[in-house]
Amino acid sequence: MKKMGFLNKIQKEGKLALVEPSEEIKQSYIEKSESSLSSAKILLENDKLAESVILAYYSMYHLLTALLFKTGIKSENHTASIILMNKLFELSDKEIMFAKKERVDKQYYVDFKITKQQVIDTIQITEEFNSKLTDIIVRLTNEDIKNARKKFNELF
Repeated sequence: MKKMGFLNKIQKEGKLALVEPSEEIKQSYIEKSESSLSSAKILLENDKLAESVILAYYSMYHLLTALLFKTGIKSENHTASIILMNKLFELSDKEIMFAKKERVDKQYYVDFKITKQQVIDTIQITEEFNSKLTDIIVRLTNEDIKNARKKFNELF
């Protein structure tokens, strides 16, 4: 399986590992997520559409990182984090993969068209995704954390 080979590679590079669960790091990433979403909205209001899309994605990604740190998983790779979200928590990656693609397009390429409505839609998707992830983070029990860590170990 292609995804597993990728995760093994990232783990061997030390960019993916089990660590102690950290409420402090989790909280820091939640704050980064909130700041990124707030900034995305400010940029939208000021017609900085590409920049708004980029920060909307980072809001999602930072919240995902918070979830991983809550369970004691360090991931320094965006794709690996998304794969883990899907494998460990059985969450759809549709929204974050859409946002990631949009972020890459807007951050690294110049030949794109973007409308204000598309950015409004992206921010709405971000808010829905973040709400779902926040709910999971808040409801995560010690048993859930133990199970996620066990699933992580089973991947390797």
